[in-house]
Amino acid sequence: MVNSPRAPCPEVGEAVEGALRFPSKEWVDEYVRRVRESEAYRAAAADWEGDLCFVFEAEPDRGVPEPVWVWMDLWHGEVRDHRYGVPPGEGERARYVVRAPYSRWKEVIRGELDPVRGILQGKLKLRGDLATIVRHVQAAHELVTVAASVPTRFVDEDRAGPGQGGGR
Repeated sequence: MVNSPRAPCPEVGEAVEGALRFPSKEWVDEYVRRVRESEAYRAAAADWEGDLCFVFEAEPDRGVPEPVWVWMDLWHGEVRDHRYGVPPGEGERARYVVRAPYSRWKEVIRGELDPVRGILQGKLKLRGDLATIVRHVQAAHELVTVAASVPTRFVDEDRAGPGQGGGR
């Protein structure tokens, strides 16, 4: 697993010891573990109700040949359950679906794109009630903060060669 569960987010292009490949089940499992431990998320999402599905859309030229669907059951600041690789028909039944190409999610995880602003700008697509998302903007920010804390090796940067973080 991860050598340091509290490792800081790496700088762009920096190799990370024990980093988890994104997207992968291992990365999502570590992300969920950290969300569950986050007091800041728990407080910000205290009145949130509804499941959410993230869709990392395919970008074959970047090493993501098919869309990846990740479902999370979020309830009053808790992650009650989650699943990686859910079938699209199942994922579409979530109360909220946020989808974007892999490279946009990479920007979100690196803190280069605010997810709510990305939704408002059409860079991430939302199916669900936008007003509820906006009311819970702090919870969204906490989810991103947690994502940035996961030591991450992006799949398209693996192509740069062993020990190299790759380019942008």
